[in-house]
Amino acid sequence: MSESPATPDARASLRKVVTASALGTTVEYYDFTLYATTAALVFDKVFFPDASPLVGTLAAFATYFVGYAARPLGGILFGHFGDRLGRKNVLIITMLMMGLGTFAIGLLPSYDSIGIAAPILLVAIRLLQGLGMGGEYGGGVLMALEYSPRSRQGFFTSLVHIGTPAGVLIPVGLVTILDNALPSGSYDSWAWRLPFLASILLVGVGIWMRLNITESPEFVKMREDREVHSLPVRQVLTRQPTTVLFSVLAKIAESGLFNIYYVVAITYVTTELDLPKSPVLLAVLIACAVECCTLPYFGALSDRIGRRKVYIAGALFQAILAVPFFLLLQTGQFWAYVLGMTLGLGIGHGAMYGAQGALFSNLYPVNVRYTGLSVTQQVGATLGGGLSPLIGTALLSAAGGHWSWLIAYCVGVAVVSALATTRLGAGEAPATAAGVPAPHLPERTQVS
Repeated sequence: MSESPATPDARASLRKVVTASALGTTVEYYDFTLYATTAALVFDKVFFPDASPLVGTLAAFATYFVGYAARPLGGILFGHFGDRLGRKNVLIITMLMMGLGTFAIGLLPSYDSIGIAAPILLVAIRLLQGLGMGGEYGGGVLMALEYSPRSRQGFFTSLVHIGTPAGVLIPVGLVTILDNALPSGSYDSWAWRLPFLASILLVGVGIWMRLNITESPEFVKMREDREVHSLPVRQVLTRQPTTVLFSVLAKIAESGLFNIYYVVAITYVTTELDLPKSPVLLAVLIACAVECCTLPYFGALSDRIGRRKVYIAGALFQAILAVPFFLLLQTGQFWAYVLGMTLGLGIGHGAMYGAQGALFSNLYPVNVRYTGLSVTQQVGATLGGGLSPLIGTALLSAAGGHWSWLIAYCVGVAVVSALATTRLGAGEAPATAAGVPAPHLPERTQVS
């Protein structure tokens, strides 16, 4: 890719790709955020009515984790086809899987209606969604990265990441509006389904946009150079195992602490402190709106001073924030919720996520990049974001509702991720596959 998209057509293509990729990320996180929020507020009563409130919440978060557990497999599966057949078509399939699954949850009967079949069907839908989400992130970020000028990859991939706080902002906003606008008890009994059903609108727009973009230019060139691997995942795991390990560890805090801020925090405020959910939900909305603005700043900053520096700074900031964050929540004051959530999401998570796209993508060469990035992203997200609601809720339960053990978890994952990031490359793409001169690469398949 040239250093700048000089022609109007090139600039238009870049804008279209970034917008389509950001919308895909929005759909992705709309699904997982809506599910996590509803799990914290309603699903214990809808699908696990015989359990105590805390045990029911744990069961709901277990089904939430199922979606995460399927993500690494989805990353490998769709990464394989994305590296061999192209980014664009894979992204259409993954969006359909995620979006239609979200819509289906809105139609799912409750436990009172069909018994044990209800949570079983919920788990099956989450598995399919997890597979789709596993392939979504890598392709969306890579389309933006591979269309971008190399010196601005941090900025343009951070624009794709705006879809994450936007994907939190929209469903949490809908939940807040419905919970306050409808008669008491309406949201818990039936209105929780409406945001799931509304997701079909986002999916329709996303599919239309993805049908109207062209394939990544770097992938097209790689195919022309006949550098497609027959089994990309084997190439990644055998040639770059250390990169995979440390990038997964680096990812854990970004994903895990993100879910602590809005999933576990909502559970803590509503179940342990027995305070209304509306103020903390509104605080999450404000923090996500702030992060939509800070992500491009941190992405651009990573272009100037380095991806690792920004990423490590974000992790260490969150380690320092852990105690003040829960002290702020414990006040029960709206301003304290807003301050804590904004510092956590807008600054700490924003710094890590703003730099992440370019940092992780450039750890892998083009011909295995979709697979490599997907393995990093999905395994790290499963160990971080997938487990953190379970771990956080369990630690609160074990400590009798106190957050002391949860603090240790937050600080621990932040420090581990910061240390792991020091072992990664600076975010510049390797010149050849896995750093090996092209003529010596094994398993290269000729492409017609």
